[in-house]
Amino acid sequence: MTRPPVLPDGWRLVAFDSVGSTNDEAARLAEAGAAEGTVVWAREQTGGRGRRGRRWASPLGNLYSSTVLRPDCPAPRATELGFVAALAVADIVPPGRAVRLKWPNDVLVDGGKVAGILLESSVDQNGVVQHVVAGIGVNVTFAPELPEMRYPGAVLGGTVEGALEKLTRALAARVAAWRRQGFARIRAA
Repeated sequence: MTRPPVLPDGWRLVAFDSVGSTNDEAARLAEAGAAEGTVVWAREQTGGRGRRGRRWASPLGNLYSSTVLRPDCPAPRATELGFVAALAVADIVPPGRAVRLKWPNDVLVDGGKVAGILLESSVDQNGVVQHVVAGIGVNVTFAPELPEMRYPGAVLGGTVEGALEKLTRALAARVAAWRRQGFARIRAA
């Protein structure tokens, strides 16, 4: 792809060739006032991580992005955004492939892990969420195999830039639906 990725209207891309962690960069931007829909994307991460500080292999060839969300809700409700993000990833899987969402943060395709999700948030003294950073890593061109992995890796296919465009569109649509229709519809999906 020779042009920069196209994001949904009002969304902004902050791109890096290499960064320690897209979640860390997005959190810094959020603390500085970045708007919802600010997407930090890196071609590689040198300090990618998953839940509980687990290492997330992040070499060139896959999608590593973190999106600033501003849900304006109590902290317990913000956890629902993990399901929203998982559905957005499921939305970009090509038809005909078996997709399974494994709570709280894995997306499995054809029995292998194709994506991981890491939500990190900032909450004020009243328990209201100031921002959520939705970190999403997707295996686009290859699937890392690490000894601590519970599932074999799976690959989405296509290009990283194409996956980023599809993912941001799907995430924007799923977040809007969550706001309009509430969590019951998300949970049912």
